[in-house]
Amino acid sequence: MITRDDNLARFAADGTPNLPAADRDGWVEHDGARIRFASYGAGPPVILLHGGLGHSGNYFHQLGALRDSGRRVVLIDSRGHGRSTRDAKPYSYERMADDVLAVMDALGVERAAFVGWSDGACIEIDVARRRPERVSGVFFFGCNVDPSGTKALDERNPLLGRCFSRHMKDYAQLSATPNDIESFAAAVMEMQRTQPNYSAADLAAIEVPVTIVHAEHDEFIERSHADYLARTIPDASFVFLPGVSHFAPLQRPDEFNRAVLEFLGTTGPSV
Repeated sequence: MITRDDNLARFAADGTPNLPAADRDGWVEHDGARIRFASYGAGPPVILLHGGLGHSGNYFHQLGALRDSGRRVVLIDSRGHGRSTRDAKPYSYERMADDVLAVMDALGVERAAFVGWSDGACIEIDVARRRPERVSGVFFFGCNVDPSGTKALDERNPLLGRCFSRHMKDYAQLSATPNDIESFAAAVMEMQRTQPNYSAADLAAIEVPVTIVHAEHDEFIERSHADYLARTIPDASFVFLPGVSHFAPLQRPDEFNRAVLEFLGTTGPSV
């Protein structure tokens, strides 16, 4: 059992523990950036994509549970995040989805299940839309697909400040450009402000299994938007996580992991 951190006090103070040594790790050169990856274990692959301003180590509490379930777990630092680099091109979810495909190609992963959190969910849904043959299923947690899905942020919420502060500390420690924090954050937030903007027709054309996951106290995403996604994406399922917020993988890892494992049980074989 993993200890809860509902108010993110532990995360703010210490971050997540360092990831263990990987079976294979390194960088993939793609589209002007070096994309950091780490692969653990063997079996059907599952790719974990983290949220905006964070890094793959934010999934520390998920790694062990998924590896122990007989999965090959692939962690990726999104472009400019964590140990990955970026160039001067504007951020886009499509560009970062292409980075993910480049990592899959480098690792020889033809098809995988995806677990996406916040921006990571946008990235995985873009892969699923454009390259469905590479995706066995999508776990879509805490994200919108058009501007109508977002809430007005309550800047008084202490969880937001704790999470943002930790992201900035981790960036300064991990990034190859540690003094670039302000421009990095501005570029990511500009993408979030203007993207994505999928229509109902775009969603209806998705051909892969999708599980929409919504936390009871999500600070960013409206419950009605999650319901809309579950209605509009063909055969999508819906999972509600009570008592947690946008930071559920950190707050109550055991409960989040249980939902992920149930989702993986519904995905087909991957290679």
